[in-house]
Amino acid sequence: MDDKEFFRAVAERARLSRQEAADLTRATLETLALRLSYGEARDIARELPEPLRVSLQRERGEMQIFGADESIRRVRGRTGLSASEADRGVRAVLGTLQEAVSRREFEHAMAQLGKEYAQLVEAAR
Repeated sequence: MDDKEFFRAVAERARLSRQEAADLTRATLETLALRLSYGEARDIARELPEPLRVSLQRERGEMQIFGADESIRRVRGRTGLSASEADRGVRAVLGTLQEAVSRREFEHAMAQLGKEYAQLVEAAR
């Protein structure tokens, strides 16, 4: 899946324009990068197209701990989307990410993110 296909899938799932989906995708991946360990963010990035990899880059150090609601709030702040658009959008990005990377890497990421994030993925189906 290339970046344009990724954005198109997010746009369709979230019912947003492609530009909004691209901004949303970057904001969601940047937020996830803070929430994942450095190694896991790097591993997920390796399986994504180059334009998306930069959104998962972060400094070494401890990951931040915050829940799914805080992730959505942060994405909303970065994108200017409404609360419902950001909620749908984060779900759409996670659902598309699940399709874009290997099952193994996605499961590793979800193990770090926890049950709240798994519920977001389930709702994206």
